[in-house]
Amino acid sequence: MNHVKPTPRDVRDVYGRRYRIGEDARELTGHSRRWQLWAAWSCMVAISPLQYSFGTAALGLSSDRGWGTARTLWLLAVFVACQALVAVPAAWAQRARRATPTQLVVGGGVLSAIGLVSLAHVDAYAAVVAGYSLLGGTGAGLVYAACITTSARWFPDRRTATIGFVTGGFAVGAVPSIFLLTWLDESLVFDLTALVAVLVVLVAGGLLKDPPRHWWPADIDAQAWAVDRKLNRSIPNNAPAVRHYRPAEAMKTGALPLMWLLLAISTALSLLGIGFVAGYAVDTGLGMATAACAAGLLAAVNGLGRSSAGHLSDRFGRRRVLAAVLMVEGFAHMGLVVAGPGWAFVVCAMFAGLGGGAFYAIMANLVLEFFGENSLLQNQAILYSAKAAGGLVGIGVAASVIAVVGYRPLFLGAGLLGVLTALSVRLLKQPGRPALPVRPQLGTPVAGE
Repeated sequence: MNHVKPTPRDVRDVYGRRYRIGEDARELTGHSRRWQLWAAWSCMVAISPLQYSFGTAALGLSSDRGWGTARTLWLLAVFVACQALVAVPAAWAQRARRATPTQLVVGGGVLSAIGLVSLAHVDAYAAVVAGYSLLGGTGAGLVYAACITTSARWFPDRRTATIGFVTGGFAVGAVPSIFLLTWLDESLVFDLTALVAVLVVLVAGGLLKDPPRHWWPADIDAQAWAVDRKLNRSIPNNAPAVRHYRPAEAMKTGALPLMWLLLAISTALSLLGIGFVAGYAVDTGLGMATAACAAGLLAAVNGLGRSSAGHLSDRFGRRRVLAAVLMVEGFAHMGLVVAGPGWAFVVCAMFAGLGGGAFYAIMANLVLEFFGENSLLQNQAILYSAKAAGGLVGIGVAASVIAVVGYRPLFLGAGLLGVLTALSVRLLKQPGRPALPVRPQLGTPVAGE
């Protein structure tokens, strides 16, 4: 007996949002949608050492190759800027069906491996800038964009937690290489991580596939999910956009520029910890073992905390949780300055990692909930460019400042700035939404598509 596939149908909720219902993930890909989640996470884990292991590797690179600390850390600053700027056109190419997730991930994984090999074997500074910062940053941006975009499309009902989980792999995956760098030669470690990166993206990247536009899981009633807080715990603390805002309109509201500033500062503080916590530990005489533990725990908690922050923001509201994690990040940076014994330094580094990763997924979803989905990619592009600015300041400029004033004043100032940033989240208001409880507004429709 032939199995007749159900005909997909489009429905809309009370906000005017579209849902394509009737197609099961197994029919589209041959597997459940969890395969897409784990494949995307695995690819992010594979390229993680490019960014999160660099702070530990920089201790050897700066002395062994005679670059000095500031010049070495500028490599990471340029890498982050390239990764952030490339992610935007990569996401557009995937959305416009100009490239598949597999093509982006495999191509990005190969470029990422070139970046790691450049760190392992190239002595000329300009060549490492080209190989690691430019090519490696480009590769990381391609993988990052494809993995987030694909996983979020398969889990529209758990978007924030999904983005948090997948981006968390970009931090967690570096933990083994951070500890290996304290015992083995960095060339061997980066060769191994490059090989792993290529193998993983070829296998896991080959599984990635986009669902149809507006796809929605058939086992969840989309129209009920939009208004039923038992199905959607995000209600009533996170209201949908009042209407769809084009980029120029979003900028005029003042919310997008403020969001950009908050993300730029938060990214700079996060990258300050990633880039310098190991060097700070060694500089204060805590030893290489403590430096590795601090950097490793920072990366691990940075990754593991993102998904939890996504769940909490669904339950208690994105802005409330965003302010909390930024406050934790600020106080943790100040704690690194006053920490006495090595264990206290490691604990503060751990909390710096917790605050320094959780805000990414929350901010990504705020763009959707503030400005709608018609111009989502363009509005996210504006916001995500803040990471490039944050990378240049939080690593490149910070490295030059540390060379003059040392670690303590910079980390103390960064901590105070983090607290001010957390307090500034209160100024972030959803455009067009009056200061009323969310529940009475649930019947307010989104303006037409």
